[in-house]
Amino acid sequence: MRQLQSFLIRPRLRLSTHPSLLHQPLPLCLTVHHQGYRSISTEPSTPRGLDPGPPPGFNIADHKNVAFTSAQSTNLPNSNPASTEKTTPDWYENPDFSISAFSDLPSKDFGVNQHMIINEEFKEALRQILWQFRAPIRYAFAYGSGVFPQSSKASAGQESCHPAAPQAIQNVQQGRGKMIDFIFGVSYSQHWHALNLNQHRDHYSAMGSLGSYVVSQAQDKWGAGVYFNPYITVNGTLIKYGVVNIDTLCKDLSDWDTLYLAGRLQKPVKILRDHPKVRLANQVNLLSAVRVALLLLPEQFTEHQLYSTIAGLSYLGDPRMSLSSEDPQKVNNIVSHQMTNFRQLYAPLINTLPNVSFNDASCSGDWVNDPDANVCLVQDMDPIKRGNTVRRLPQTFREKLYFQYQSRFQIPRAEFNRMMESSIDEDPERIHRRLGGPFERRMASDEHLKEEVAASIKKTVSWPSTSQSIKSFFTAGISRSWRYLEEKRNKFKDSKQA
Repeated sequence: MRQLQSFLIRPRLRLSTHPSLLHQPLPLCLTVHHQGYRSISTEPSTPRGLDPGPPPGFNIADHKNVAFTSAQSTNLPNSNPASTEKTTPDWYENPDFSISAFSDLPSKDFGVNQHMIINEEFKEALRQILWQFRAPIRYAFAYGSGVFPQSSKASAGQESCHPAAPQAIQNVQQGRGKMIDFIFGVSYSQHWHALNLNQHRDHYSAMGSLGSYVVSQAQDKWGAGVYFNPYITVNGTLIKYGVVNIDTLCKDLSDWDTLYLAGRLQKPVKILRDHPKVRLANQVNLLSAVRVALLLLPEQFTEHQLYSTIAGLSYLGDPRMSLSSEDPQKVNNIVSHQMTNFRQLYAPLINTLPNVSFNDASCSGDWVNDPDANVCLVQDMDPIKRGNTVRRLPQTFREKLYFQYQSRFQIPRAEFNRMMESSIDEDPERIHRRLGGPFERRMASDEHLKEEVAASIKKTVSWPSTSQSIKSFFTAGISRSWRYLEEKRNKFKDSKQA
């Protein structure tokens, strides 16, 4: 079958001439691929982690651990999803978050689904913004409507907010000129802010006058562990950037401590500088998002329903959704305008799960790159398999769900503690197959599972989002925070009038 050939990414040749690279040797790497293509890579190696996109000559259909094969993507209606032999990869059972090089990842193509393909000139313009920061950025991605449009037309009277953006940015944003959001992953928060305060003191509010220690403490100890500087002009482009410690980011991606950043990475983003540890943690995050969505969905559902459920996870419990400061159609807009990007993120992972499959005759055609396609899926509702799904939820999130069911099932505390101790399997020295026991199967059979999962998500999201919003009045300053809030409220009003 050739319907997945559109995922083939041909190599591009680009030589970076940034001043910091002039005195560094650029490794040349000659690679011969099975299609007969040859590529020469002149990108800096892993310390800078620039996004080269998927490997040259990569065909997503050829890699069973990162893609669904044509045989598995053509399940006809009435087929049995449980009959397809699919297993969860070992990397999920025992991920090694201590890795430091891309060569330590489970395979050379691991996590390629995370790299969205965007206009090359636009990508380069975004990279040039990163080069304006002397403080070392180890991981970075751009996200939001400034990168991936969420509507097909601009609001009435909307004008560009960029003073003098590069032509590539103007072309992609089609004159709408929306602020571009970034997240910077850094190794040492205080060191990074010390360097950045020295170079860009004007990016900070009055808190910057208190020094890098206070700034880093506000970042790490308050809210979701992110420090935002909004309404900053870099290279003539208005941006907002958030700074987070790499370890904090990976912890949220793997355990769902706050879902603040994990929720952002559950939607398509443009990774500009990659990091092996984050790539591994985010692949765990994406697979966890699919698992939770399955617990919230019926036996049969569509792609749009699946992606909307996933995209909406981080908005459950977000105070902005209940304070008329966010577009109520935001989730639908995100998914409707990015179906192919969501498909690239999640279709390869769906193939690794034994209890869900594509179940649509349309899958026999050329549908993968069709933005109008909305194929059907089916999941196995067997309590044993759904119990395994519960058991494999992110640890911190899973504990919240367990405590809720302790109360619902009225299990004595001592008995509950013994039950939890006997099920502990987070042992870094051994690989455990996390299988659901009687407790998880009972949960999976409960008719209230959907509302209990939703309640656990709200508990996870609510306080970090609320405290992060409060923190912004100190970190961004009152005027910038008020401007941001007003813009959100205006978007809400516009959505009501549409």
